[in-house]
Amino acid sequence: MSRPDPDPAPRGALGPMGAAMSLIVIFVAVLTIPLRAETDLGLTTGQATAWIMALYGIPAVLGLLLTFRYRQPLLLTGNVFVIIFVARLGDGLVWGELIGASVAAGVLVLVVGLAGLTDRISVWLPEPIVYGLLAGAVLPFVTSMLTALGDAPLLIGVPLITYLVARAVLGSRVPAILPALVAGVIVAGLAGEFGSVGTLSVPAPEFTAPVLSLDALLTVTPVLFVLVTVQANVPSVVFLRDVGYSPPEKVVAVTSGLGTAAGSFMGPIGVSLSLPATALIAGPGAGEPSKRHRGVYMAESAAVAIALLAGVAAVLVDVVPAALLTGLVGLAVLEILTHSIREAVSGPLILGPTFAFAIALSGLSMLGLGPFLWAIVGGVTVSLLLERDQLRARRAGPPTTDGA
Repeated sequence: MSRPDPDPAPRGALGPMGAAMSLIVIFVAVLTIPLRAETDLGLTTGQATAWIMALYGIPAVLGLLLTFRYRQPLLLTGNVFVIIFVARLGDGLVWGELIGASVAAGVLVLVVGLAGLTDRISVWLPEPIVYGLLAGAVLPFVTSMLTALGDAPLLIGVPLITYLVARAVLGSRVPAILPALVAGVIVAGLAGEFGSVGTLSVPAPEFTAPVLSLDALLTVTPVLFVLVTVQANVPSVVFLRDVGYSPPEKVVAVTSGLGTAAGSFMGPIGVSLSLPATALIAGPGAGEPSKRHRGVYMAESAAVAIALLAGVAAVLVDVVPAALLTGLVGLAVLEILTHSIREAVSGPLILGPTFAFAIALSGLSMLGLGPFLWAIVGGVTVSLLLERDQLRARRAGPPTTDGA
């Protein structure tokens, strides 16, 4: 049963249009993460082009199909947490191994979805521990922004101050990343920091054969599965039910699995609902309930356009100042960091999420496995040993519907 909206929903097209515009700004801001990761992961421009096409195009097309079929706001994305996670794995795994592990994760999501086991798994993988892992994964992007502030005070400082002022003055009416992005571009232009485009040749997408590596399968695949299933699809479905919809949970899970497995041949992705995007596009501020799905058409169409222009976007890393990208990435994930920390320590689990956060941040590597898998193992183990009563209380209580 849905809760009554605290405020009347905006009528007409303004509600869905406003929600879609906010999402488009977020899509553009998130684009800075794979652009910055292009260098860190050692990708060619062709590989980066294929990855961006997969991140934006495949989820958008599937989201449009689901929304049209069910007339519900079922907006699918490439899962920003998966992008962030992959961006931090360049030192230990090659691109083909990441692709192979992502394909395997999609198959796992598909099998679990067909078996109807999603809800049961979410009980045994506590969300606070996942959020602890995510906070540890995101924090380095924010600290990198602050570290670079000393070397590039204008390129990073001006967008940062603009972001904070926008948050204080505009609140939630306009995403603060938009004025920060505009301010950063203006400052970089006035300072002559943009590189030369030269002769613009749009690279063709370059496909990389998947490599099935045991290290990657054990290190990457479980985390991608958790991010797609537990962190994204399950809470998003709960939210949709809470605001009065009847989302086809099994169809969503199967679509996520198929999209992730097929799309990962172009680059590692995690096709899923997004709790922040779902809360924005399906919440009371997105208009009358019967019309909220219209915002998906506009937002996903913009994502398709980004995918079609992926070749142009992939070469921007040679034009846009690295410091500006570092600053925008830090700002783009700032709200994700604050939300993850809040969810990780809001209880009833505290110790497990804290260990997951610390391990994810530590760079721990044992038995050839990276810190993100050990963050889940360590967090769950600590909670099982020291927070058994809290675990039982969590499983007995209603699932969370908070989104950010």
